[in-house]
Amino acid sequence: MTDNELVANFEKALKESGLPAEKVRAKAEDGILTLYGEVDRWATAVDIGHMAAKLPGAVNVVVDITSPDLPKKEKRDLAPYRALGVADRADVVIIGGGITGCAAARQLSKYKLDILVLERKEDICEGTTKANNGMVHSGYDSRPGTLKAKYNVQGNAMYTQWAEELDFKFNRTGSFVLGFTEEDRATLEKLCENGKKNGVPGIEVISGDRARQIEPGLSDAVTWALWTPTAGYAEPYEVALACAENAVDNGARFKLNCEVLDVLTEDGRVRGVLTTEGIIEAPVVINAAGVYADEIAEMAGDLFYSIHNRRGTLVILDKENKGKLHTYSGLAPSNYTKGGGPMATPEGTLLLGPSAKEVPDKEDLGVDEDDLRFVLDKAMMLTKGISPDTVITYFSGARAATYNEDFIIQNSQKVKGFMHVAGIQSPGFASAPAIAQRVEELYLELNPDAEPDPNYNPIRRCKKPFRDCNAEERRARIAENPAYGRVICRCETVTEGEILDAIHGKIPARTLDAVKRRTRAGMGRCQAGFCGARVLAILARELGKRPDEITLKGKGSEVLIAENRPAKGGEQQ
Repeated sequence: MTDNELVANFEKALKESGLPAEKVRAKAEDGILTLYGEVDRWATAVDIGHMAAKLPGAVNVVVDITSPDLPKKEKRDLAPYRALGVADRADVVIIGGGITGCAAARQLSKYKLDILVLERKEDICEGTTKANNGMVHSGYDSRPGTLKAKYNVQGNAMYTQWAEELDFKFNRTGSFVLGFTEEDRATLEKLCENGKKNGVPGIEVISGDRARQIEPGLSDAVTWALWTPTAGYAEPYEVALACAENAVDNGARFKLNCEVLDVLTEDGRVRGVLTTEGIIEAPVVINAAGVYADEIAEMAGDLFYSIHNRRGTLVILDKENKGKLHTYSGLAPSNYTKGGGPMATPEGTLLLGPSAKEVPDKEDLGVDEDDLRFVLDKAMMLTKGISPDTVITYFSGARAATYNEDFIIQNSQKVKGFMHVAGIQSPGFASAPAIAQRVEELYLELNPDAEPDPNYNPIRRCKKPFRDCNAEERRARIAENPAYGRVICRCETVTEGEILDAIHGKIPARTLDAVKRRTRAGMGRCQAGFCGARVLAILARELGKRPDEITLKGKGSEVLIAENRPAKGGEQQ
């Protein structure tokens, strides 16, 4: 199909769709559809983008449509940053410190390379990674032949080895997609066939009674279930941190609070990046920037896809629900997302969701009442014994979705040395080990003579959490350092010693949220109501900062705004 034919087909499809898009136009180049014009609502632009992606011959879709609710991009003056000159050099620069960037850094640290990961936030995992449900999906729902289907199944199989090497908690619990009618059964059978085509082991449709034998907490109304025994759960931030620490052990470096402002190219190849710290020279740049991957691609002069932010809300229940569920339960996927339902985390906490809502602002992580009701109602429909009265917190995360709803993992065809690792939404977490392996293959295509590092060590070990230690282990830990005998977070039994380890770790925790992700201080029933002030004080002391300089998650999220009256002893409260 020619590009002109593709544009003509789009115009016809748009006219027949009934969407209010009189001012939308299209152009095409090598099968890449670029849509431009304006609409009244961003949701309409998203619908048009999805429609365009389904057209025969459409390789990918760039949506450059404006709407009144779409945030305006501010153009920054880059001259002051260029004036800083060359601040650093590396063999490989990875943009983005989420699970994808951290896993890629670990994978490439097998070679004698200077690897530098750049993260614009105060900590790794501050974007998509920190706020997904941690599901290691089996791979039943992705379209056969897509990268999602391929890397989901491969990545899932690799998680057992990953957990052993990197020392993070991983429960291979299995998962259900539940049905209540004969119509649901037909849908489950289709999903089962899809899963078999993708190579999902052990997948089958079973009766509701058999499902309840496996998971007694399922609703009595369930009549059929799709069962996939290979699915599992891990804490996404724990896995990313494990990858990052192992990468550091093998020589990789991380720069936090370092934003990429431009990708530098010359004569058709990448030369490095311009950052808020100046120029960082590198012959290879890997774009793992999550929801901002399309903007990084545009900086490099190789924009052939758009990322739209799909927000998902998650709900956490109190640990009094521990033991009520052991697996994941959901509904059949619809409208580009999985049927997020209740699941048990390795810590025993019940997690519900996520929902799925298209939002125009990539920084919009708000929680709407309808999202909460959707998540809670679904959980109560699928299971028994779950009550909204036990909710302790809720939050939202972002999915970095492309319009063809598939991963983009490839070396740039326009800029040598530039690599796209984009559109990594669900099942990106499950696919992470396989994606990292593919990044390694792509790097070797660029540099076939890369020299393996004989000192590479894939093993990372971390201290056993104090809450999981027996009495003898606790006594030994306290004898080693009395700080382990001072419990700071009572809900999760987190000690001062563990908080100190986090602050002075390989990827140092410098915010309240960073400490929380590493230790669980503040994740319990009181949600830092009692321990938050104590953690803040420890951070201030260890970092040599004033208490009002300590933030929740980086600049602009300061917890304290002014000094209070002097306390006894002259210390500030």
